Amino acid sequence: MKLNLPPIKALIVLSAAVLMAMAVPNTANAATALQGSIALRPLTPQDKKDYSLPNAQGASGLNTIGLGQPAYLEALVNKAIPAGGVTNVTWTLTKAPLGSTARLSESSLGTNVPTYKMADRVAFQVAGRTLLSPDVTGQYTVAVQVDTVASGSTNITQVINAGTYLGVQTCALCHSGGIGAPDMVNRWSQTAHSTFFKRAIDGLESDHYGKNCISCHTVGFDASTNSVNGGFDDVATKLGWTFPTNVTSGNWAALPADLKNLSNIQCENCHGPGSEHAYSLGDTNKISATFAAADCAQCHDSKPNHVRSMEWNNSRHAVAVEETEAGCARCHTPRGFANFVAGKPAVAVEYEAISCAGCHDPHDATKPHQLRKVSEVKLMDKKTVITEGGAGLICMDCHMTRRDATNYVEITAGSSRFGPHHGPQADMLVGANAITYGKIIPSSAHRDVVEDSCATCHMQTVASTNAAFTHVGGHTFSTTWEGGTNGPVHLTVACVACHGEVESFDFQRQDYDGDGVVDGVQTEVKHLLTKLATMLPPVGQPTVTVTTNYTKPQLKAVYNYQFVLEDGSYGVHNLSYAVGLLKASIADLSGDANTDSLPDSWQIQYFGSINNPNAAPNATPAGDGVPNWLKYSLGLNPTIPGVVVPDGVVWADGKDVATTPIDPNNTNSVAIYTAAEVVFNNEVGKSYQIQSTSSLSGGWQNVGDSIPGTGSAISYVTPTRTKVQQFYRVEVK
Repeated sequence: MKLNLPPIKALIVLSAAVLMAMAVPNTANAATALQGSIALRPLTPQDKKDYSLPNAQGASGLNTIGLGQPAYLEALVNKAIPAGGVTNVTWTLTKAPLGSTARLSESSLGTNVPTYKMADRVAFQVAGRTLLSPDVTGQYTVAVQVDTVASGSTNITQVINAGTYLGVQTCALCHSGGIGAPDMVNRWSQTAHSTFFKRAIDGLESDHYGKNCISCHTVGFDASTNSVNGGFDDVATKLGWTFPTNVTSGNWAALPADLKNLSNIQCENCHGPGSEHAYSLGDTNKISATFAAADCAQCHDSKPNHVRSMEWNNSRHAVAVEETEAGCARCHTPRGFANFVAGKPAVAVEYEAISCAGCHDPHDATKPHQLRKVSEVKLMDKKTVITEGGAGLICMDCHMTRRDATNYVEITAGSSRFGPHHGPQADMLVGANAITYGKIIPSSAHRDVVEDSCATCHMQTVASTNAAFTHVGGHTFSTTWEGGTNGPVHLTVACVACHGEVESFDFQRQDYDGDGVVDGVQTEVKHLLTKLATMLPPVGQPTVTVTTNYTKPQLKAVYNYQFVLEDGSYGVHNLSYAVGLLKASIADLSGDANTDSLPDSWQIQYFGSINNPNAAPNATPAGDGVPNWLKYSLGLNPTIPGVVVPDGVVWADGKDVATTPIDPNNTNSVAIYTAAEVVFNNEVGKSYQIQSTSSLSGGWQNVGDSIPGTGSAISYVTPTRTKVQQFYRVEVK
């Protein structure tokens, strides 16, 4: 495993998601895999605003839709296929119900409209689009042929169910627990979705609730004249019902029963019209059940008040790495996580990014925020159980290591896959399950004082007037946005109550890395990471490449290195534990427990303790101006002073000393002078030249040879003994 510090970037390779029919190119040796698929693109309220489509009908992205509602179909192909590589896209309606006159037509979505899913945008491009608006209930089959220059061709099909809306009373006939079908209606009836329209129309949600709001709070509402499918608007027109002038108590009681049956946010809002499913006695092929985020985005996607979907689209959850095997699906797919919570055996599932329904159960209101799970979390060390953490407990079910650290390091050989696995934030937060070398390593207070743990800090509310709105906080789960006009935006509001007015997570506390400078805490942790990395093979480099040749002490140290690095907060989650782990690892490899670059044994030999102020690297306990670090490097006794002479310090360790500058004939004379240390950051692939001048008005002279960039800070020490005054600079070549 090769890790560069910092930043760490990972190449994420993703593929198509639920409701896509995958196809295999008919050319076996294509230069670039075609990876053709059909996507049913949703069209959300925010999409209409963003892409100037005010008159376009919205779409759920489900493959079960109402009569007269649009199915926006997209042919997706591998993004790696170059421009002009797709030569032909031919759409065909191959099957339609008896009596249908529906035809495929040009999609109203232009080339400026990307495919919907963030994960698909990473890996796919839109090769072509078409539109189907069904006119008769039943199943339709749409096929597309895609031909390319070098990637072969493919034929793909997509089935679309067209139906009418029946309302919750019909769903309850089977889904109330009476005939063996899952009891969904009784559970759903306790959620806020089940009564929202009822409350809103009686004035209990807002005094400005109006008729333009109800499309999301009733079933099948579509004002298009072509969309006649038994939805709320159709029944309201038939009954002559109009939205009340005032939203006040009594409106719900006066609502006709047939409209109450189609009111609130219920089954068919999320699963599509149920007529064909019901009339076929529960054929699951004639109804939609999906974990796709678009299902929720039908309503939760309209600035400035309904932004959860927009936030999620900007999160890393929306582009989760594709892992669908049984052992990985629990945390990499929403269906896998739902199975885990339900206690079902782990199985391979279809890929879907980590979406709303993965964490929230739309049918269950027994837990806060309808979360699927907020119970205790047991770490992989089999002894640490986290019981406090509020809403953040659900995050910890996945954001933990996959190892029992102690046993893992003892029985596992080094390899490119060695380490705690990604995302050990739960372990870091509570200060557990890393390599402690038998020491008690303290933890910060975050685990005890932050009520909802992860959610408190990562889901803060951000004002709609803030430039970082929808980029940090909320369902972005991010606390930092790199797009700020004045640099990165750090969401530190949750920090202020305890830490005072801080504007960055990299605020100053202590000199943890022992370099004599108090940097920000994240910078200090990064320095410790770099220091530890240079002690691991390949020694001296700021990268870590774990191989089978790693010794047991090196494996312990690199486990902690990866543990801190993969946590990603650089100490913010648990500064004491992160610093303690890194220092313990450095000490184990070097014998330097306080990581001040001086061996503990040397400091104890001369000063009795590593904590003695006289043992500090920059201390001059002998009073001769020569610091401990330099005396250690020269093998000199730090407690014996040298003799100060006009142009330097002569140090002779009890021998006769010269009282004049260095005498080439006197082998016992040693002079130690001050020097200039030039330190600069750099990049691999560039070279750097140090230059000096005695006057800023004079010319610059090269000092030494050109220095190639290494990617980490370079230190260059240059003599100053014969110079009264010097200025230095570094040129990039």
